[in-house]
Amino acid sequence: MAKETNELIQEGESQVQADIWRCISGFTEMAVAKCAIELGISDFLENHQEPVPLSQLSSALGCSASSLHRILRFLINRGIFKLVSTGNGEMGYVQTPVSRLLKRDGENSMAALVLLESSPVMLAPWHYLSARVLSNENTGAFSAAHGKDVWEYAKTNPEHSKLINDALACHARVTMHAIIDNCAEIFKGIDSLVDVGGGNGTTLGRLVKAFPWINGINFDLPHVVSVAPPCHGVVHVEGDMFHSVPKAQAVFLMSVLHDWGDEECIQILKKCMEAIPKDTGKVIIVEAVLDEKIDKGKSLKDVGIMLDMIMMAHTTNGKERTAKEWAHILSAAGFSRHTILQIPAIEPVILAYP
Repeated sequence: MAKETNELIQEGESQVQADIWRCISGFTEMAVAKCAIELGISDFLENHQEPVPLSQLSSALGCSASSLHRILRFLINRGIFKLVSTGNGEMGYVQTPVSRLLKRDGENSMAALVLLESSPVMLAPWHYLSARVLSNENTGAFSAAHGKDVWEYAKTNPEHSKLINDALACHARVTMHAIIDNCAEIFKGIDSLVDVGGGNGTTLGRLVKAFPWINGINFDLPHVVSVAPPCHGVVHVEGDMFHSVPKAQAVFLMSVLHDWGDEECIQILKKCMEAIPKDTGKVIIVEAVLDEKIDKGKSLKDVGIMLDMIMMAHTTNGKERTAKEWAHILSAAGFSRHTILQIPAIEPVILAYP
């Protein structure tokens, strides 16, 4: 009995050590994934149907075979790539569903998000997280690191603005699949739709392509829409959502409100309500809805909690919200009712009605 107890204690202590080391080295996964994107590992493997041996891969990528082996060993351990037999006595690397998301180009690529979040500009605010928590003023971690908030910084730094727009577009491509496949009925009867904070128009372009009866208005800040590419069925309009929103039958907001505090969200939502018909209009919101119950694991719910920490690091007052918190700001903005539609994505769809 004593032996079994000691073994359980040792096993528990080992798990504690494993957990703290995962915490200590948490940055490693993102850094190594960024390395894989920059090397173009996934892009090269995608063009080869057969497993690729280390010697061939390192030669093609122009890098050290031993260093590449160590990078891939780590990523294989995380389930991002696989090592399988080539059939002639060698071992070779192949793609997995996760590694395909690290292609630099592609319909479902998430590479732009990795490159944004791992950029020096976005990493610096994490060092000011405790200062942000201790501050009694509205001083965000990003502002503490860079002297201005993320939107002002992007306005004067075109390269970083492009990183943000590319990341938002990549997120839009992935999420829009789930929305179009599962929520087509909510777009029926909508002849005009304004995408508030629509970035380069990727989201709205996909909606208009899927539902060609919609006339799209992509609405964002001047420095964003000035570099937005032409898109069939979409008009780019510059402006400030805190001042006014272009008139349309419905408003679309995806990953916008989580950047702002409650009072700012209420202000934005009031402007959205002013833009739509009182009797037939609606606001379509795509945002995370946190579960009241803490979910420890690797589910999409867990992603929402991590996104909330990203909001704390990268915005002044932004946050992810629970269903109760969404109900509060929607009611305060004057909406009479709302529903939440679950889809196979990080964010559900919230429909709000005047």
